[in-house]
Amino acid sequence: MERRIFLKQAFVSVAGTALIPGIAAGRSLWEEQPPLLIDTKVQGRAFSHFWSRCIGAGRAGEVLHTASPWLEQLQFAKKYCGFRYCRLQGIFHDDMSVYQGGVYNWLRIDEVIDRMLKAGVKPFITLSFFPKDIAGGSATAYWWKANVAPPADFYKWTTLVTGFAKHCLDKYGPNEVSTWYFELWNEPNNKTTWAGTKSQYFAMYKATAQALKGVSPQLRIGGPATGNFVGDGRFDGETEDASRIAVTSPDPDTLQWKGVWIEDFLEYCKREQLPVDFISTHPYPTDIPFNNNKGIVRNADATLKDLQWLRTIVDKSAFPKAEIHLTAWNSSSSSRDTMHDALPAAAFIIKANADSIGLADALSYTSFTDCGEEGAGGQQFSGAGGLLNYQGIPKPAFHAYRMLHALGDELLYNKDGIIVTRHKDSQRLTAIVYNYPATVKTAPPFGAADVAENIIKQGEPRDFNFKLINTNKDARFNVEILDKENGNALFHLKQAGNPDTLSPAQLKTMQQLAMAVREEQVLSSNTGVLLIGKTLQPWDVMLIDETIS
Repeated sequence: MERRIFLKQAFVSVAGTALIPGIAAGRSLWEEQPPLLIDTKVQGRAFSHFWSRCIGAGRAGEVLHTASPWLEQLQFAKKYCGFRYCRLQGIFHDDMSVYQGGVYNWLRIDEVIDRMLKAGVKPFITLSFFPKDIAGGSATAYWWKANVAPPADFYKWTTLVTGFAKHCLDKYGPNEVSTWYFELWNEPNNKTTWAGTKSQYFAMYKATAQALKGVSPQLRIGGPATGNFVGDGRFDGETEDASRIAVTSPDPDTLQWKGVWIEDFLEYCKREQLPVDFISTHPYPTDIPFNNNKGIVRNADATLKDLQWLRTIVDKSAFPKAEIHLTAWNSSSSSRDTMHDALPAAAFIIKANADSIGLADALSYTSFTDCGEEGAGGQQFSGAGGLLNYQGIPKPAFHAYRMLHALGDELLYNKDGIIVTRHKDSQRLTAIVYNYPATVKTAPPFGAADVAENIIKQGEPRDFNFKLINTNKDARFNVEILDKENGNALFHLKQAGNPDTLSPAQLKTMQQLAMAVREEQVLSSNTGVLLIGKTLQPWDVMLIDETIS
């Protein structure tokens, strides 16, 4: 590959002119369409980067695999995307050797937590699954045989939870552990991951919450960690009733989508006077009722509507101050979804997060990596839900989180594919512009490679013409463009002939190409005006970031 591919393509415009506007000779872009005016000195709205609060990471035992690039990839994701917490499930699974014949062993858990803290992230611990000596039956989930049958009583379980909490406080100190989160279970509404009833889960939550708070009132506990929202009544009873699953609708909006068990959970905790520090659930914008790649693909604003519903439910409950943590989210829950690797994922991630500002405390992407066992199938890319593939090659989804992380903490404008922010401390500006095609009404539908190719071709180019006024005078802005050929790993892999394997040299090149978005530069005028005129193809994303000299 030529070296120039890896170099920044810097194009510095004349002060105050548009960013490579593509203007026909002798004609001004603004004569055809007056630019949108955005005043950068207006009072901004403070907001949190809830998209980088937490990131998923599979199960705890995977962290300890000797040859796994898990830690290295977590450090990479932390560096560029700013994730503060990492969610793991299976902390009590048998491969962690925590509980054997009533004897506790915390060595492996300590190693997992130590590696997370070394990477600069705090643990978001999903308390699961039952050690074999505690489980109430032989039911298991996943190929690695997670024990999911609840015992007749929870004495051994709560004793384990109590011992674990005390150990964490002794080893890491109360100031540190009080900043962690303890979530009970993973999707207990699904028969595959909870071989019990809704009432049994609620009873276990009561026992677990009382055990944790008995160790320290500062420990944070939440649930019910249920799966994606549904548009029917299949989960209204004690267990799932498959006969109530809604058939695929031509318009998903005709169904009344709601979170699973959440209202009942809040009422139960109110009645039993239990603590609820946070509500957790998994609002995937798809409905895959039989754990296969068939189901309803919801509209592109599904995440926004789900979070609005959830915010309303929590606000009117007995726990209005409970944080809202969406502890698993993606365009779909499938671990074999080609769209997870493709360009449209980036625009969808940015749109869904931008739409949902102010509605949640965390919206955790499925995983930062495909190196977990669920994502290890296939060759270079398998459709798993990570930001990096098994070999550490960044996907377009990675760039979406990297760009979101670059935003400021004061929101100035957020509409029609344009997000403008200001950094409170430095007063510099950062904006994201994205073309999520108006003709694509749904979230990116899951499917095979040909589905991804067809989706990429949908939609029309869009002209973005706007003027930022009252910027810093003669300010320099770095512009990054993620598109079909830049920062898109699948494009470069295809250009290389889609090899089954990559040599070390090829892998390094592919990692560099996947990071190499197109870069340009633009200057504001000496009167503090920045004109932007740019045509973005469908699914393109552009970051405009003021630099400090």
